[in-house]
Amino acid sequence: MGDKKVSGTLIWYYYICPREVWFMSHQIVPDQHDENIEWGRFLHENAYSRSKKEVEVGKNKLDVVTTKEGKVLVGEVKKTSSYKKSATMQLLYYLYSLKQQGIDNIKGELLFPEEKRKEVVELTSEAEEELERAVKHIFYIMAQEKPPLANKIKYCKKCAYQELCWS
Repeated sequence: MGDKKVSGTLIWYYYICPREVWFMSHQIVPDQHDENIEWGRFLHENAYSRSKKEVEVGKNKLDVVTTKEGKVLVGEVKKTSSYKKSATMQLLYYLYSLKQQGIDNIKGELLFPEEKRKEVVELTSEAEEELERAVKHIFYIMAQEKPPLANKIKYCKKCAYQELCWS
């Protein structure tokens, strides 16, 4: 297995589809020309241009980092709130990871520029427990010889892995 580590991206995929976790952890990347991936890339490059962009902390890439009211504010930019649960858990994982490194004066914000809205996200002990369970399950998925079986879910239609799963 080598030095596999969980990242915020794997947390994001975990809450959408465990099969995607396996693909990503085995360096099988989605179709980079998929219109949703290209649009997401465009949003990351052009939304919130006044804020500091993409800060790397370990295996995590934080979209937007600023300070507000004496706190470090970590923003996660998403195209749509359709994936709100996975986006929330990804952002909580970033906050959790920073807390583990001794940075606890932090706050999170989900940013949906197309919807012109923001949502505050705060790390709770319940969220920490859920993340710890998710990380354990992600390690289990990564250790498998084969990906989990394909399972048709509502996200498949717009997934950049759909050809791999359904052809």
